[in-house]
Amino acid sequence: MTATRVDQELIRRLPKAVLHDHLDGGLRPATVVELAAAVGHALPTSDPDELAAWYVEAANSGDLVRYIATFEHTLAVMQTREGLLRTAEEYVLDLAADGVVYGEVRYAPELMLKGGLTLPEVVETVQEGLAAGMAKAAAAGTPVRVGTLLCGMRMFDRTREAADLAVAFRDAGVVGFDIAGAEEGFPAADHLDAFEHLRRENVPFTIHAGEAYGLPSIHQALQVCGAQRIGHGVRITDDIVDGKLGRLAGWVRDRRVALEMCPTSNLQTGAATSIAEHPITELKDLGFRVTLNTDNRLVSGTTMTREMALLVEQAGWTAEDLRTVTVNAVKSAFIPFDERRALIEDVVLPGYEAAL
Repeated sequence: MTATRVDQELIRRLPKAVLHDHLDGGLRPATVVELAAAVGHALPTSDPDELAAWYVEAANSGDLVRYIATFEHTLAVMQTREGLLRTAEEYVLDLAADGVVYGEVRYAPELMLKGGLTLPEVVETVQEGLAAGMAKAAAAGTPVRVGTLLCGMRMFDRTREAADLAVAFRDAGVVGFDIAGAEEGFPAADHLDAFEHLRRENVPFTIHAGEAYGLPSIHQALQVCGAQRIGHGVRITDDIVDGKLGRLAGWVRDRRVALEMCPTSNLQTGAATSIAEHPITELKDLGFRVTLNTDNRLVSGTTMTREMALLVEQAGWTAEDLRTVTVNAVKSAFIPFDERRALIEDVVLPGYEAAL
């Protein structure tokens, strides 16, 4: 497999899995323009191509807080039933077009209440849109399974409400939970009540950690809050010296804690300096369960195909490496074991064999 020439067209055909992707960070530029006009929201530009370029330029600040600020315009068009239905459906279709066979989409319902929808109505509407997208993708011969992670915002006080929603909708497409937002200054343990509730109710969750803050954030997410996965986690390398793992890094690797790594996004927020030197390659080689993700496709101007291509071109990744992170992602998905095994054995591995 490693001798196969890995070019953009081959990568596009490979089956992919994405665990860390924000709904409000992945809208189509043309959709943002059309929905903004419908609700009377002013954008930096009404030209879709210019808007796409504006997002990437604005996000290339090297600062997580400024990166998050770009979401003002996408959230503005996601406050109505029409906006949520359309963006959720298009989200799925865009994944399918990128060769994704399994995806987990995350968003914070509390950020979508300005149009008068209630928290449950937001979740119901997004699930309706996702279902419509999955039906269309399947009918087009590009089936994709999409599960939902509901988010609480770590700088606000509605995380327990979001956790209650995850419990209430776990049989209706919601597969897990997360907290998002500015990491530094807003420790995950402030929301311990929500995480303890989720554990009691057997709902899995991931936590953004080790992106804008270091090892204490990762330790707290795992050992205090009980996260099953870590969102980003690039700073785990602070606990690795000359290939020797410290106790926390050893725990993460040995317990197979999945790291939801997002190379392009990390460059934009200053969590990494280049694709070639991004920690994902070192961690992969050290045996960590790394997964590859887009984070925010509009804001980062990226796709799973592009993320894979960048690692091939700039970090020397092989087709086998791409298969490994894809299998890692499915193994770590928040869906039942038999469904994960079927995806790997019936979709991912045969898909790689056929493409190669």
